[in-house]
Amino acid sequence: MPDLSFQIESVQPAQFAAVPQLLFQLRIRDGETAAMATVQSLSLNVQIRIEPTRRGYQGVDAPGLRDLFGDPLRWGATMRSLLWTHVTCVVPAFTGETIFDLSIPCSFDFNVAATKYFASLEAGDIPLCFLFSGTMFYQSARGLQAGQISWEKEAVFRLPAETWHELMRRHFPDAVWLNIPRDLFAELQEFKNRQGLPSWDQALARLLTQADRNEVRT
Repeated sequence: MPDLSFQIESVQPAQFAAVPQLLFQLRIRDGETAAMATVQSLSLNVQIRIEPTRRGYQGVDAPGLRDLFGDPLRWGATMRSLLWTHVTCVVPAFTGETIFDLSIPCSFDFNVAATKYFASLEAGDIPLCFLFSGTMFYQSARGLQAGQISWEKEAVFRLPAETWHELMRRHFPDAVWLNIPRDLFAELQEFKNRQGLPSWDQALARLLTQADRNEVRT
C-alpha cells in the first residue's frame, strides 16, 4: 500500500475567485519507491489549525489578540491551538508524487476566531498545522485496492500575514464586514432613518460622536 507524505510548498491568493480563497500548493509523495503503485484517486480530508505559540509577539498588542487570549501578560497560559477550517477534496490519479492546489476559503467575519487572529498580525508569519486523513484507491498486483490514510500524517507551514491581508484587500478594499444581530440592525436602521443619514458609515460615525460627547459630560 502506498505510504503517502504531505508537504505544503507555497501559497498565493486565488485569482478571479468569487469569494476570498488561498491556494496552498500541496506536494503528495509515495514513500514506497520499491513497489510504487498508481494512486487512482485520493479522497482527502484536511483539518487546518493555527498554532499561535509557534511565533513571537514582541511589540504586538492588537485588539483582536486581546479578544482571543486576554491580557498579554497571560498569553503564556491562555494561548492555545485554534481550529481554522476543515476541507475535503479529491486528488486525481498519480504515480510517485503529484502537486495539488488545495483551495481554502477565507472568511472576513470578525466573529470568527481565525479572522481576528489573522487581522491582528500585520507582519511576520502565521504558523499553521495541516492534519490529513481520508481514503486512497490504488492499483496493485491484486487489482484495485482501498486503504486509509494514517491519522498521523501532517504538514506544517508558515503563512505570511501579508498574503492574507493582500487577499482581503482584493475582495474588500477599504472595508470590513461586521455581523450583528437582527434586532440590533433594526435599531441601527431606525436611528439612521430618524437622523436622515444616507449611509451606514455616517450612522455609525454619528453614534460614536454622540457616545464621545456623553463620556465628556460624565
